[in-house]
Amino acid sequence: MRFPVLPVAALMVSLITLCAGTSLAKGLFPFVGAEGTTTYRLVFSTLLLMAFWRPWRRAWTWADAPILVLFGATLGVMNLLFYSAIKTVPFGLAIAVEFTGPLAVALWSSKKPLDFVWIVLAVAGMGLILPLGNTLGADLQSAAIDPLGIAYALGAGACWAVYIVVGQRVADRIGALATPMGMLVAALLVTPVGISVAGTSLLNPEWMLAGLGIALLSSAIPYSLEMYSLKHLPKQTFSILLSLEPAVGALAGWLVLSEQLSTQQLCAIGLIMVASMGSAMTAGQRMPDKVDS
Repeated sequence: MRFPVLPVAALMVSLITLCAGTSLAKGLFPFVGAEGTTTYRLVFSTLLLMAFWRPWRRAWTWADAPILVLFGATLGVMNLLFYSAIKTVPFGLAIAVEFTGPLAVALWSSKKPLDFVWIVLAVAGMGLILPLGNTLGADLQSAAIDPLGIAYALGAGACWAVYIVVGQRVADRIGALATPMGMLVAALLVTPVGISVAGTSLLNPEWMLAGLGIALLSSAIPYSLEMYSLKHLPKQTFSILLSLEPAVGALAGWLVLSEQLSTQQLCAIGLIMVASMGSAMTAGQRMPDKVDS
């Protein structure tokens, strides 16, 4: 069997565009805040997804509303918390902390002794990140981490865990149309928060254009590429490659945002990535090898 070059390349490009979009988003924080930037991302993503999927063609019922509202609210809060986290926490570090959410979901139903190793690695990584006052030397302590920012990232991770669980149910019930409808709910939830913080600054054409770019780079393009990759790659391979996101984020933060990470923080990211990859490998042995076409 030939190496799936195009699906792997598509997933790598999706990670790069996502990180580029987040870097652009952080540049908007001084003007419209994390809340206004989140509003841009969700509103413009909703418009793009609605135009593509045209969900109004489906016959909707009120029975669809509860699961969609929960799905969309989780998506909205997750985005808001993550953008709030990267105000004070380096991008790659925030992604690593957020990854503990899906990692917890993957390990929750685990029964293999080997999976205990991934739990230990993830806990060790978090122990290096959390500001617990450990004394590992001046070099390792060179970059202080904001506890509130870490709390936001952990909250985003918890939302990501709920998003995975609820997303499976809503996808079974509604299918691909769950994405634009969930994004609509998320936008309706977050927009009042963004307006309360940024006010009329959200109507600035320059910032709106940047917001459209954020939606394209952070949602529309990565989502499309990930769907293509997920269809053509084994779930195990997809999950392992997706675990590279904290490293890509750390690199983007360094190149684009000039964010410096200490040795301790880089070690923490590495431990969480290894835990995520290991969990994906053992989980792949418990599930069908291919995504249904």
